[in-house]
Amino acid sequence: MIAVYAAPAFAHHVGAYTPRDNEISTNFKQLKFSLEARKFEVALRLYDEGALRKELRARAGRLPRGLDDDVRAALQRADAPEAERGLMVFVVALARDLALEADRQLAAARADARAAIGRKFLEAIWRYYNLVDFLVTQRNARAATTVRLAFDEAEGYVKAAPPAPERLGEPLRRIVHALTGVIETSSQSARRDSS
Repeated sequence: MIAVYAAPAFAHHVGAYTPRDNEISTNFKQLKFSLEARKFEVALRLYDEGALRKELRARAGRLPRGLDDDVRAALQRADAPEAERGLMVFVVALARDLALEADRQLAAARADARAAIGRKFLEAIWRYYNLVDFLVTQRNARAATTVRLAFDEAEGYVKAAPPAPERLGEPLRRIVHALTGVIETSSQSARRDSS
């Protein structure tokens, strides 16, 4: 799983570093720019044919029910805020799943491999979370702050001399908890709005 998401460089400071894109993050940015330009036909095509939707469908069982249909319907009716909400939920879920997997792998890894594993997972988590930090902050400033602080703490553990990757579990769990809350509240508000 980490091979799909990680790239060689690592974050220098939360908020000042943008990790290299992969197909999913590139597709997200294309969709976001299309929505901002109000080019909904382009956005729909980018969504239908892009890596983001392919990954969303592959993970459908771990996502709020109907998320793919919700995003596609929002794009079809030119509802940019609702399309952004759905895309944000998916990207937040990617970051959350990476934090869960990081915690699992770090617990099972040899002590001498934990710092490298932690760095790769943190970069992958930040790659996705960085895409939606602004949207998350608008909807849930407390969760956004929790994620950024936990990420800074975790980054400090893997960059310390000597590294302390055995301490990564707690900040990773705080990230998971905060992002799970964002997914749940964003999905519930969408269901209320459509009722």
